[in-house]
Amino acid sequence: MHPAGPDEVSAVLADAARRAAAYRRAAPDRPVAPGPAELAALTAFDTPLPQEPTSVASVLEQLDRVGSPATVVSNGGRYFGFVTGGTDLAAEAAAILAGAWDQNVALPVMSPVAAQLDAVAARWVCELLGLPAGATATFCGGASVANLSGILAGRDALLARLGWDVGEQGLWGAPLLRVVTGTEAHVSVHKALRLAGFGRRQVVEVETDEAGRVRADRMPALDERTLVVLQAGNVNTGASDPFDPVVGRAHDGGAWVHVDGAFGLWAAVSPRLRQQLAGVEGADSWATDAHKWLNVPYDAGIAICAREEDLRRVFAADAAYLVAGAVRAPMHLSVQMSQRARGIETWAALLANGRQGIEELVERCCALARQFADGLAAAQAEVLAPVVLNQVLVRFGDDATTDAVIAAVQAGGRCWAGGTTWQGRRAMRLSVCDVAITEADVDAAVAEILRCRRQVGRD
Repeated sequence: MHPAGPDEVSAVLADAARRAAAYRRAAPDRPVAPGPAELAALTAFDTPLPQEPTSVASVLEQLDRVGSPATVVSNGGRYFGFVTGGTDLAAEAAAILAGAWDQNVALPVMSPVAAQLDAVAARWVCELLGLPAGATATFCGGASVANLSGILAGRDALLARLGWDVGEQGLWGAPLLRVVTGTEAHVSVHKALRLAGFGRRQVVEVETDEAGRVRADRMPALDERTLVVLQAGNVNTGASDPFDPVVGRAHDGGAWVHVDGAFGLWAAVSPRLRQQLAGVEGADSWATDAHKWLNVPYDAGIAICAREEDLRRVFAADAAYLVAGAVRAPMHLSVQMSQRARGIETWAALLANGRQGIEELVERCCALARQFADGLAAAQAEVLAPVVLNQVLVRFGDDATTDAVIAAVQAGGRCWAGGTTWQGRRAMRLSVCDVAITEADVDAAVAEILRCRRQVGRD
């Protein structure tokens, strides 16, 4: 392996940029999901490890020729599956430049520019979400890691208040804690709890209402040995837990409150929507994503704590060669030591859009979700929950018909929607969070879904 010369570097990177631009230009006209031929072509990658080098230009050509047709076009305005954001142009462009920089943001001395942009982006996120002064955000691999970070911070903070130092004494023999969360808690929360050492027997699940919100009147007594996990944005309905009454009771009893707000926390940027999150700012920690509703490229989770020392208690690392001083050092605030400078893309998206642009994005997506629901309901599809944010649940008669319509939509390639089970019944789930989605895209998707329903009815 020999270092490339300046001319080769320039030529290859220019070729990569050209191919990326061509992919993005053609994306809106491609099937959203790859077809059988494109999937079968992927076997071209499955070869023995070559003994001899292959030119970088050839590597890139194969990647584009075989790989690009087999992608899922989640940033072209016609993808409504999961809660997958698209790609903000400023963030995407910044990612290209940041990739060339290849900065490690673990310590400021390793990349002054990455450290500065990380700190600014983290501060802007807290301000935009209306979180308290002094709250500290740190970028990580996704909301699953962000949930883990907040839960670990809460676990260690609760034990510290009880006189137990996890860093010194470990968890063996520690005071027993319990977790209180809703029956609709996201699977990433349960995964994070398991990684943090909480078994199922330590988790109390509280009944939720018809929209998936925790029932405050069913909450058990909350004390200094309790970690409460609430939700901003149910993954099916978009509804949020009642933060005001629950957070108040939790803090009166000395409990820690963590909020899983992977996408729903961004409702705080909208004056019309933020009342759904009333009281969320009183929590102790929050998890969210920039790669969902903010449309920053993957991956860009964000863990936030009301007090920086609660993050540092868990994640700070000490070695003679890792002196960071009093300045912000991401490796002391997150799971990873070496880490990609994720804050750069978030900084670019926030700078390019400003508060007004982010507010418009959130409110437009919610309006498009209502357009979706209205268009399908007008054709006698059953909308299973009020559209309060950017999520739509719709059903076509019975379970079998609903699943058949979902399969037909996915196979058709004109748009993409996923399935779920809501309160015992199968449903199509439509998520609207791609910056590229327009009213025309929603109208076209409604027409395609209804076409598939008619097709299923004839089969």
